[in-house]
Amino acid sequence: MTSENDVYVGRYMGERAVEITPELVDQYSDAVDDHNRWYSGESAFGGAVAPALLLHSEVYRTLSWYLPRIYGNLHARQEWDLFQPVMVGDRVTTRSLVIDRYIKRDREYIVNEVTCFGGDGRPLNRGRTHQSFLRERQPEPMVVDKERERRADRRFDVGQGEVVEEIAGPAKEVTLEMCRLFSPRKSYHNDIEEARKLGFPDIVVQGMMPLCFLSEMMTERFGEGWFAGGRMNVNLVNVVWRGDILMCRGIVREFSPEGSRSRANLQIWCEKPDGTKVVVGSASAIVA
Repeated sequence: MTSENDVYVGRYMGERAVEITPELVDQYSDAVDDHNRWYSGESAFGGAVAPALLLHSEVYRTLSWYLPRIYGNLHARQEWDLFQPVMVGDRVTTRSLVIDRYIKRDREYIVNEVTCFGGDGRPLNRGRTHQSFLRERQPEPMVVDKERERRADRRFDVGQGEVVEEIAGPAKEVTLEMCRLFSPRKSYHNDIEEARKLGFPDIVVQGMMPLCFLSEMMTERFGEGWFAGGRMNVNLVNVVWRGDILMCRGIVREFSPEGSRSRANLQIWCEKPDGTKVVVGSASAIVA
């Protein structure tokens, strides 16, 4: 088991070569119900392009960067930078590095950065995952119950300010089958008994799933400007439970110049039917 002192800024977590096969893309599409025609046919980049967040969980291939206090751990924040598209048929290399460790209130956070490189060595995309761990185990049997999200301090106001354009993704119900496809390894993301062992009353949907829903929304609106130049910086503010229905929304606040093109700057969020926000933050994409 990893000790406290084994997790430090600068610790290299290794690399992995990944073949971007049609089967890998199909598994992703089924897991998040995103069947964009670009993933299997012609795209703006020529041939079939992989979903922008196809390798969403590469950071979790090894958990040796976790602190040993896994009871009640949660994915708290995520940053994405998309530099170039990954094409179906490519062979890419991912490299993982611990880049930060900090304390905030009753939790300690580890930040793991995973960068994906193409065959010619170019960086294709980069993700920074902020995972939170309880500093001390709580005496209550449940770390987070389903009532927490109804508290006043768990409500997050969005939508204020100038509105240039509004966008939205389709409503999606997160089924058990989706959980199992998205997180194949037995864990609290697909098994209720495992969830209860870690202090949760039900299956906790993997935090990357609503981010993939948000990426689908950005892909539909901005196309190639999302795959090459897209950014996302979001906080995961409430738990998504198995069976929840989610809707992604975004508001373009401004278009700012970027060379001969411009960048759309958005406020984005993902919410449940009663308005409970599960993800809030910002995103941007290149427009012609």
